[in-house]
Amino acid sequence: MPTGASPLARAVRLQAHGLRTPSDDAVAVVERMGAMQAQDLGAAKWAIGSRMAHPALDAVDAALADRRVVRSWPMRGTLHVMPTRLLRPTLRLTASRVLGGARLRHERLELGDAEYRTARGVVERELAGGATATREELAALWAAAGIAATGPRTYHLIWWLALDGVLCGGPVDGRVQHFALLDAWAPPGADEPDSREATLAELLTAYVTGHGPVTLADFAWWSGLTMRDARDGLEGAGDAIERFAEASARDATERFVAAGATEAAASRPSGAFALAAFDEYFLGYADRSPVCDPRFADHVIPGGNGVFQPLLVLDGRVVGTWRRTGTAARPRVELRWFTTPADTVAGRFDRPVRAWARFQGLELHGIDAAVLGAA
Repeated sequence: MPTGASPLARAVRLQAHGLRTPSDDAVAVVERMGAMQAQDLGAAKWAIGSRMAHPALDAVDAALADRRVVRSWPMRGTLHVMPTRLLRPTLRLTASRVLGGARLRHERLELGDAEYRTARGVVERELAGGATATREELAALWAAAGIAATGPRTYHLIWWLALDGVLCGGPVDGRVQHFALLDAWAPPGADEPDSREATLAELLTAYVTGHGPVTLADFAWWSGLTMRDARDGLEGAGDAIERFAEASARDATERFVAAGATEAAASRPSGAFALAAFDEYFLGYADRSPVCDPRFADHVIPGGNGVFQPLLVLDGRVVGTWRRTGTAARPRVELRWFTTPADTVAGRFDRPVRAWARFQGLELHGIDAAVLGAA
């Protein structure tokens, strides 16, 4: 899928993401995707909601509250929402690599084994029995125990404890995340993969199902694992996934889709979608050029700062970004096109933008437009 991927490839990707066949179940959306980037909690909720037939914020909050999905740091050291049953097995594969890469950062923050042991002892005592705490409350508890809890130190202690499977995201109050002991919030279940091989197979299958067509390099980037892990996952997945049949002499890269996905997709991509910031449709790949012309990628990640903008996707291609404007009392949305669209295009985004507004409980007072041009 080089730049300007074929209509079939884009149709299959829209289908894989559940954008053409949305679900009414927020948990099913997350299970289909395998994991969804979630450092921006509000954006993560819309990433789920935009893949639902009837997007409802309450339904997404309920999916987190009923503990079938959980927000934590399972991959690349970055927050994701993922099926709870996959969190522990995934951490067993990823955590040591991520923590190894953070050693120098922890040294600069003067966080070592002594601080970790104290912080862990505090949360295991204070959150026992199902109690929860916000980031600020954890900082106060650690400060009382003698740990200087500045912003970065607090974040890294929570992150470290989450990577070790001690803490996880618990209940959500609007945009405020509470943290809980993982074993209290979501005790281990009999349905968790019980080996490295089983975890790799399930994680790769979920990724391919929710993102295909993909390469093994895409999976390795997304998961933070190695190419050997990707190949082992492919072997374990068996006939749950298959090779994407479309290839050419110009691009013979091996790509994979869920079994039957090509036949299930429409022959041509269609639809207009107002997707979230950090949405997996763009973010979840090593190579993003199949759905976004590289000339415009800097508009999605301005200055390469790691902050991914909300996406306008038309017939499988990223054609712009969007943002909320106006005031709290009179909210508006601005569509920000990469190039001047045809007269009929802007109207196609009225419905998805207003679906986002309803999801947020907003009465939208207008939709504006601007053209960004090539970066």
